[in-house]
Amino acid sequence: MKAKEFVKKNISIGARVIFCIGVLCGILKLIAVLSTPFADFFNRHIASVFRALAAHITSVLPFSLAETVILCAIPVAILFFAWCIVVAAKRDTLTRQIFNLLAVIVLLASSFVLTFGIAYDTTPLEDKMELEVTDPSADDLYLASACTLVELNQLERSITRGESGAAPMPYSFGEMVNKLNAAYDSLYEQYDFLSPLHTTVKRIALSKPLTYTHLSGMYTFWSGEANVNVNYPDYIIVYTTAHEMAHQRGIGPEDEANFIAYLVCIASDDPYIRYCGYANMMEYLASALYEADAAMYAERILPYYSDGLRGEYAAYSAMFEPYRDSTASEVSGAVNDAYLKAQGQTAGTKSYGLVVDLAVAHILANANIPQ
Repeated sequence: MKAKEFVKKNISIGARVIFCIGVLCGILKLIAVLSTPFADFFNRHIASVFRALAAHITSVLPFSLAETVILCAIPVAILFFAWCIVVAAKRDTLTRQIFNLLAVIVLLASSFVLTFGIAYDTTPLEDKMELEVTDPSADDLYLASACTLVELNQLERSITRGESGAAPMPYSFGEMVNKLNAAYDSLYEQYDFLSPLHTTVKRIALSKPLTYTHLSGMYTFWSGEANVNVNYPDYIIVYTTAHEMAHQRGIGPEDEANFIAYLVCIASDDPYIRYCGYANMMEYLASALYEADAAMYAERILPYYSDGLRGEYAAYSAMFEPYRDSTASEVSGAVNDAYLKAQGQTAGTKSYGLVVDLAVAHILANANIPQ
């Protein structure tokens, strides 16, 4: 069979169009890898249009389209392969169905490039913000932790706590998203690399079982949805929501999304959201300081935790205990680690914690250092 006849018989017109788009997207990705200015331009001015379009289309749905598709993926895949074996093979269309499946895969890969993939090739956040990021010393970590603890202790009087010690969110999930959208609005002029966007965030219906994977949220590029696990404590839900919203606005690397989430939270005019930003960052900083100098942490930081903050962390630890050691978390961690490394984040899942380097540089450059 000649090549032209083979293509006509086995590759549909739609699949051919998708393969051509895939080639173009591959070229775009290669250019972005080789040219950071191109990556910056594409991510800010072109990919942002695709991200916003997807986010606004799916925002009309009261549920997470991404979660629904993921749940349906396995049964649909089983039905597809069964159909290929029973029906397509008899009709001599098996090869055509294989190319259709390849077209779906190429379409997903292309949508990744067009919406989010190039975000990993842009100028590092510390360069965009002109931060002098270094490997922080124990003294640097102490000063940043002390500054953060001062802010937390000042906010404590504005926080109401429940019997468990945790501080419940004083408004609905939707109101929280609106407050974060407003906080993002206040940052767009200051940080023009953020893509302006006003949209919803989806609560994951199966949040409790998802907690066994240790995932607190996920951004799905093809649907434009920021999805949040609402089984976690409220202070983590707020921070995770800000983190996933950062991905929606063109921030790819996890440490950068974590840092933007922190900046957004502390920029809010709402004391509870500011508290959530500082409380999450305090965990990162305290962990890094403990690793660098356990004695300094124990003597100069830990004694100054407020009773409220101790209660918050204790409540989280108690809540998370049933999920701490799970096979699901090992599998999801390995998959996420492989994905992040494939995007050039050599630290893999450890890149989340690299937010400490950005935070220390920012805090020491802007905060009043306690003596």
